[in-house]
Amino acid sequence: MMKHIFTSGTYSKQLDLLLFILRLTAGIFMLTHGMGKFQTLFGGEPIQFLDPLGLGATASLALTVFAEVACSILLIFGLGTRLAALPLLITMLVATFIIHSNDGFAKQELPLLYAAIYITIMVMGAGKYSMDYLLLRNKKLIQTNNN
Repeated sequence: MMKHIFTSGTYSKQLDLLLFILRLTAGIFMLTHGMGKFQTLFGGEPIQFLDPLGLGATASLALTVFAEVACSILLIFGLGTRLAALPLLITMLVATFIIHSNDGFAKQELPLLYAAIYITIMVMGAGKYSMDYLLLRNKKLIQTNNN
């Protein structure tokens, strides 16, 4: 299973470059959404955050920060990319279908767009320009040298 998570995919240089741009763009943009929440989580003020799953405001905020900050950073570097995209996807689906369920398409459009990006990244992998690729390549080199 770990091999599948870190498999970056085998694609043309153009597609590898596009996956890099997609990961980098989605990761940086989502990180900007998460940094304000990160400051709220670790600031001294009482936490007021929506609790759509009934986990409590602090737990909901912590999970959102994990996805939007930690997983976005992993996405940017292409490390555990497929696994990192999963919490981001879940967060966007919760935003779309629970948080903004009554707000109309205008509020649902952006999280749906992010969800489509994260699904694409989960299916395609990180591409060649990623830490996943380097780790798997180095592991294959080590295994080749040991044989």
